[in-house]
Amino acid sequence: MTTLLVIAKEPRPGRVKTRLCPPFSPAQAAALAEAALTDTLRTVAATPADRRVLVLDGTPGPWLPPGFDVVAQCTGALDARLADAFAHCTGPALLIGMDTPQVTPELLDVDFTGCDAYFGPAEDGGFWALGLARPEPALLRGVPMSTPRTGAVQRARLSAAGLRVRDLPRLRDVDTAADARAVAALAPHGTFAARLADCRAALPETP
Repeated sequence: MTTLLVIAKEPRPGRVKTRLCPPFSPAQAAALAEAALTDTLRTVAATPADRRVLVLDGTPGPWLPPGFDVVAQCTGALDARLADAFAHCTGPALLIGMDTPQVTPELLDVDFTGCDAYFGPAEDGGFWALGLARPEPALLRGVPMSTPRTGAVQRARLSAAGLRVRDLPRLRDVDTAADARAVAALAPHGTFAARLADCRAALPETP
């Protein structure tokens, strides 16, 4: 079995999901981020794994379930922080973020038999999951992050290293209000969908 890594920011207003503002306030955006993180951590907790690790920028809150080790994110750009997350692993590891609350245990229960890496592309051109049978931080360092070609560059990096790559389904990250609505529709019974409904109900009516 693998180590499951979740890289996340503490959901504090003004620090997370700023692209949701507007229409939502910074406090609502943080509430939505907390809900997405809650759903993600619950899914990881329900997935078979040798170890579960939250790689966190900030301080754990009541949203953290038992059974997780907490490791502080290193400083630096996102590629360095992702690379450092894998540096804490000695065996097979799968890393995901906090932006895909629709993820399921079935998607995360990966088997590295016959392959060296898993790659989960995101609809915005990035990636929502990266798995390595033998964690090698150098595979992530220098990959341009938060661009429409991030996923393509990262996957090409894996192939150039001679790794046998299995692709996971393409998922949609929650970045904008439209993303939030689409993702909530995919997991209508989750915490994220309920929190989004509350936030939308609190918005002022438009003429």
